[in-house]
Amino acid sequence: MGDRVSGERERPAPSRLLVADVLSVGSIGLRTRRLRSGLSALGVAIGIAAMVAVLGLSASSQAQLLATIDELGTNLLTVQPGQSVYGDAATLPENATTKLRALPGVQSVAAVTAVSDATVRRNPFVDVAETGGIAVLAAEPSVLRTLGGRLASGRFLSRASVRFPTVVLGAVAAKRLGLSDHGGARRVQVVIGRRTFTVIGILRPLALAPDVDRSALVGYPMARRAFGTERSASTVYLRADDDEVARVHALAGATANPENPEEVDVSRPSDALQARAAAKGAFTSLLLGLGAVALLVGGVGIANVMVISVIERRSEIGLRRALGATRRHISAQFLTESLLLAALGGVAGSAGGALVTVIASAGRGQPAVVPLYAVAGGVVAALLIGALAGLYPAARASRLSPTEALRTT
Repeated sequence: MGDRVSGERERPAPSRLLVADVLSVGSIGLRTRRLRSGLSALGVAIGIAAMVAVLGLSASSQAQLLATIDELGTNLLTVQPGQSVYGDAATLPENATTKLRALPGVQSVAAVTAVSDATVRRNPFVDVAETGGIAVLAAEPSVLRTLGGRLASGRFLSRASVRFPTVVLGAVAAKRLGLSDHGGARRVQVVIGRRTFTVIGILRPLALAPDVDRSALVGYPMARRAFGTERSASTVYLRADDDEVARVHALAGATANPENPEEVDVSRPSDALQARAAAKGAFTSLLLGLGAVALLVGGVGIANVMVISVIERRSEIGLRRALGATRRHISAQFLTESLLLAALGGVAGSAGGALVTVIASAGRGQPAVVPLYAVAGGVVAALLIGALAGLYPAARASRLSPTEALRTT
C-alpha cells in the first residue's frame, strides 16, 4: 500500500506548454516563410474586407435614408386620382384642396397639376419633341413649405410671381438643362411650350417628392393663361399632425372626393424610403454570401499552406518529438500557426473593409457607419476559419512518430 502511494506521488506531471511558448513556436513558420504567410493571410483578408465593407456601406446607406426620414418627417401624405370602377383614369374635384385644408389635424396642403402638351427646352432651337424627361407642373406657392423643401438658389413662387412667366426648376430638371449652377444668380431663361420663362429658383433634391425633382414649376394663373390648365390637381401634398397621420390618411380619400372616395389614392412617401432601407438590408444578405465564399476560399488556402508546411517540416517535428514534445504539443504548434495566419487576415480585412466604407461613403456624401459587430464578427469569423483549416494539418503533424519523421528527412 505504501509503495503504491509512493509510486503515485513519484509519477511525473504531464508536460505543458506555456501560452507564450505556444505563440513562440506557432509563429516560427510565419516568421521564416513571410511571403507565403502573407499571401495566405491575404486570402482571408479579402473575404473579411468584402463582408465588413458590405455591412458598412449598407449601414451607411440606411443611416442616410433614416436621417432623411427623420428630417422630412413621416407626416407627409399624397392624395392622387386613381382609377374609376371601369378602369378609366379618375380626376380630383377642383375643390379637393379646399376640403382637405378644412380637415382637422391637417397642417398645410399644396396642390400641383400636370401641364399637358408642354415641354421644357433650353432654347427655342431645340426640337419640341425633346422633353428630356422634364414635366411641367402648375404649383401653388405653399408647395415648398408643405414638402419641407429648400432652395439651392434663387427664390420660390410667390403670390406675385405666379402671374408672370417665371419658373422654378427641380434639382434633376435643372441638371438636365445644364442650369444647376445658375437660377437666381443671374437672368436665365428657358422655353416652355412656345413661351419664354425666367428661371427664378432651383430646388434642392426632394427625397419625398421625386416627381417634383424632375419638373419645372409655374404658377397656376400663368399655366391657365399660357396652356389652358384647369385647377383640378394631379397631386395634393398634405402635412398632418404626427399623432393624426393615421386618421387623416383614412379620411383623406372621402374628403377629397365624397362622391367617389374609391377613386382616390392616398399614400405616405416616407413608406417608400423605409421600404428602400429594408430592401438594402435584404440585398446585403446576398453580398454577404459572396463575401463568405471568398472567406471560404481563403480558409482553403490556409489549409493547403499548413499541409505543405507539415510536409516540409517533418525533420523539425521528428526532432521535437525526440526531445520530448508530445503529440499535443505538436498539434498545438500547427493549430496556433493556422490561427495566427487567420487572425492576421481578419485584422487586416476588418481594417480594409472599414477604410473602404469611409472612402466610399465620403464619395457618396453619406455618413460613414462601420458597425462594431461587423469588425468584431470579421475577426471572429477569420479565427473560426483558421481553426477549421488547421485541424487536419495539426492532427497529421501530431501523428508522425519521431523515428519515421527523422528517417524520411
